[in-house]
Amino acid sequence: MRDQLRGCIEIKARGRGLYRFINALHTGRVNCFEEFCSGEVLSLQIYRRDLKKVRALAEKCGVEISANELTTLSSSLRRYRRRFGLMAGALIAAAALIWLSQTILIIEIQGNSAVPDKVILAALEELDIRPGVPAGSIDYIWSEDQLRLKVDGIAWAGMHRSGSRLVVEVTEPVLPPERVRKRLPCNVVASRDAVIVYTVVRDGMLMHKVGDFVPKGTLLISGVTGDDTGHTTFHHAMGDIIGEYQETVTFSGSLAPERCTLTGRSKNRRRIRLFGWKIPLYLGKNKYASSVSEVSSQQLHLFGKELPIGVERERLSETKLTQQQLTEEELSAELMEKVYLYEKNFLSGDTKIISRNIERSSDEEGMTLTVEYTLQGDICSQRDIFLA
Repeated sequence: MRDQLRGCIEIKARGRGLYRFINALHTGRVNCFEEFCSGEVLSLQIYRRDLKKVRALAEKCGVEISANELTTLSSSLRRYRRRFGLMAGALIAAAALIWLSQTILIIEIQGNSAVPDKVILAALEELDIRPGVPAGSIDYIWSEDQLRLKVDGIAWAGMHRSGSRLVVEVTEPVLPPERVRKRLPCNVVASRDAVIVYTVVRDGMLMHKVGDFVPKGTLLISGVTGDDTGHTTFHHAMGDIIGEYQETVTFSGSLAPERCTLTGRSKNRRRIRLFGWKIPLYLGKNKYASSVSEVSSQQLHLFGKELPIGVERERLSETKLTQQQLTEEELSAELMEKVYLYEKNFLSGDTKIISRNIERSSDEEGMTLTVEYTLQGDICSQRDIFLA
């Protein structure tokens, strides 16, 4: 290591005064090593600091020498001493590697199925555990206990570090299958006005038959039964009662609505996402009075894992309020689109549409669609029986 720091020169000497030159080197206390002779050529190595002295002795002894600097740490540093950018980059890279080796870059969740990753990551964020924190700042035992207390559905949590990756292992509790609390007596009543079209009773006594009209709140399945001896039994009434009922919904719109429209002016902005921070690569603020934003991001990945480093691109498009003029046909088409969205979002699943009757009414300002539905669906609602 000392030779690497001092720098070494390989010397080859030849001439009639070769032996006198060797004696002069030892007499002059020049540090020589790796000495050997091959014919009339002497090879040896010296420290760079002695080169000037060796040249003077060779000239005095009538010996020709050739000097070749060996590759050492000292020579490499001297070669690049004027390349400040390269040296600074090497130092920054070395510092970055040291810092990254002591920093959490990736958080990996294992063992969860019912609890989403984002819920666990949000809880870790509250504990100041996120990509970019020093690994030595994490109290693993305390954090494991706090994570289990903060997140419902976690029976056990464990953490360990693997390089720059924090592995969070969780175990979810094994819950017993959900059971109906049959010991709690209750009745089944109608949740709306309807005509019964289908019945199935699993427990209790059916109070109405198919074809009966039942107002909202009517007792459908009784949880109280009696026998010939006068003994009363309380049940947890259960069953399926399908009823046919009507529902009316209105949808309105204007013939001259005010809407945001694009002006055609836009600008693109970029940001660097680094450990949760956003570093803008632009100057100034959004100068548009009204605009819409479209954001897309691209994260860096390492070995299939997402790193907390990426680029975020945002496109700002200027908008303005304009008053549009619609025809009755265009407004009717927009309102019908609302009708279909309502049916998709609110009348799907177990509800069946039997018929649909649409009435249109319009004036100078707009149009209204009144939709009368005939529907079939579950009309059961449980009502507890309280015993005195």
